[in-house]
Amino acid sequence: MSTEIYQAQVIRNFFDTITGTDRNLTRIYMCVISLAKLRSEEPEKLAHLIDQMKKSKVKKELSIDIIDYMCTCAAEIDITHVQTAFGVREISDMADTFNSISLDSF
Repeated sequence: MSTEIYQAQVIRNFFDTITGTDRNLTRIYMCVISLAKLRSEEPEKLAHLIDQMKKSKVKKELSIDIIDYMCTCAAEIDITHVQTAFGVREISDMADTFNSISLDSF
């Protein structure tokens, strides 16, 4: 269960990297390989991902196979683990923190 939280955090870092200003290929590579290791992917799958990363480096654009792999992994993770990784809290949990609103605060 806790590995899904780590997976969600790695996926978050991946998407932060590819959508941010510093699209560092090494950081992307580490996210992809880390996720594959966390998911205990088969050696063939890992070799394919590494090959796609090498091709991405040569072509200077991210392989669609890498993006597809990361999106597939994201879709397979339980939503509660994703919420934990992204720091999202349930509305009901947040409502419990507000006992009442004082009229003096208005």
